[in-house]
Amino acid sequence: MTPRGLLIAAPRSGSGKTTVTLGLLAALARRGVAVRAAKSGPDYIDPAFHAAATGRPGLNLDSWAMPPDLLGHLASMASAGGELLVVEGAMGLFDGVPGLPGRSGAGADIAARLGLPVLLVLDVSGQSQTAAAVARGFATHDPEVRIGGILLNRVGSERHTRLVREAMAPLGIPVVGAIPRDDTLGLPERHLGLVQAGEHPDLAARLDALAAMAERHLDLDAILALAAPLTLGDTPHAPALPPPGQRIALAQDAAFSFVYAHVLAHWRHAGAEILPFSPLMDEGPDPSADVCWLPGGYPELHGGRLAAAGHFKAELAAFAQTRPVHGECGGYMALGTVMVDATGTAHPMAGLLGLETSFAKRKMNLGYREAHLLAASPIGPAGAKVRGHEFHYATVLTRGADAPLADLSDSQGIALGAAGSRRGLVSGGFFHAIAPVR
Repeated sequence: MTPRGLLIAAPRSGSGKTTVTLGLLAALARRGVAVRAAKSGPDYIDPAFHAAATGRPGLNLDSWAMPPDLLGHLASMASAGGELLVVEGAMGLFDGVPGLPGRSGAGADIAARLGLPVLLVLDVSGQSQTAAAVARGFATHDPEVRIGGILLNRVGSERHTRLVREAMAPLGIPVVGAIPRDDTLGLPERHLGLVQAGEHPDLAARLDALAAMAERHLDLDAILALAAPLTLGDTPHAPALPPPGQRIALAQDAAFSFVYAHVLAHWRHAGAEILPFSPLMDEGPDPSADVCWLPGGYPELHGGRLAAAGHFKAELAAFAQTRPVHGECGGYMALGTVMVDATGTAHPMAGLLGLETSFAKRKMNLGYREAHLLAASPIGPAGAKVRGHEFHYATVLTRGADAPLADLSDSQGIALGAAGSRRGLVSGGFFHAIAPVR
């Protein structure tokens, strides 16, 4: 069976893409459709919701951070054995960074690269016929991107829906559903986006409600008919980050959960064994591991428990005497000496790096990054270039006397200076690695 797919996009954030995506995924899964979902761009949280809705692992596809061969390979692997690949876009369909064609990080790049028709979600609250003008602009903006169908969100009444549908008719683009305004359908958010899937005690009930919404208000048969065969081309196995060791101790709990699925999948494909442990449960890394990896997450919400995790900190310090330890973002903060939470309370961390951070005065740091590694670390050898992103609200009080890990530049190649820290076998930075530059 040739895998088919579509991309769900919108003119802007807040249009209802995630609500629509989850409702569609859950409704199709109820039907028995073998559906797999992916998220366009750097996002840890949405793929976990996708996985909960489909029963299959989530995935990220990022046209800026991933080289084209890796992008095609991941899409091929994701669609293998399934009937449908649904990709959820980020922000607006064409929102990305200036750069080479097809490498902007926009959802439109993924649609063009994989030949995916776009299901355009339009929030029509506060407008009616004008929505047709918006749709016309999207349909003609880029000849490589095809708007396959339109979904009206937050309609106010049957009359409102009829007015919009009539205005859309001359465009020849099918309207495949209309969802009434309903503030109860949204998911709670915090500063990095949605609250994580695992933090919802009623997640199954929420997904059931979204599936019921989709069954009532979406033409599921028409949406399935919109899906087109994926244009995969030549998709040889393309490595992501090489495994940093044969046996990898991975911090994994509510404080440390931001790990890209494609990275872990590649590590396992290469023969590495993942050994999870929980710092919040005061567990240390497996002593048989070759390397320890502390991913990002929300350690600032668990400062007291991490500060009191004496066994974890002692075992981590002992491990770091002989084997590499690396922390990304939240993991980096946990390797430092002090983390100040939003209330101003200072929590002592592992003390393996001189970093001191604070959430008392939040400052958003956001954007794609290319790291030129100044020394060998678990994310690559000295001199290697790795693409990824940075997204956090922590303020660095001091980095101490530690040497920097990498020279960073932004998506335009503008130098941002040295960043991260390294001391002995311990390294870390706010930079989330996605793929090496090739």
